[in-house]
Amino acid sequence: MKKLMLCTALVAPMLLSGCVISVGGDDKEHYQASWEQREYNNRKHISNLEVNAHFEDVTRKMGVADFNEMVGEGDHVYRILYYRTQRTEDDGITTKDECTPLVFKDNRLIGWGEEAVRKI
Repeated sequence: MKKLMLCTALVAPMLLSGCVISVGGDDKEHYQASWEQREYNNRKHISNLEVNAHFEDVTRKMGVADFNEMVGEGDHVYRILYYRTQRTEDDGITTKDECTPLVFKDNRLIGWGEEAVRKI
């Protein structure tokens, strides 16, 4: 009897290792709610930003950007962080046209949006 129980205990994990239990419904619903919430949070944070905010303070509040660019011009360094704020296609891929750019000059926020990018 003990041998049978030991055998069962050793074999059961191998037989059950492929089991997946889905809790909470359709993955598409979760994905949709996830990106909608993310876009909303990004728009909310961006609407509360102040010009001249420090790079570290903004990234602490906003989190990791979807895209990040940097360019030096003369004695200045410009950084552009792109955060997803709207969806253009339901393809699961974030593109820059779905993002709002935040523009920093020497680690200080100088503006956001496409017009701020064009000015540099």
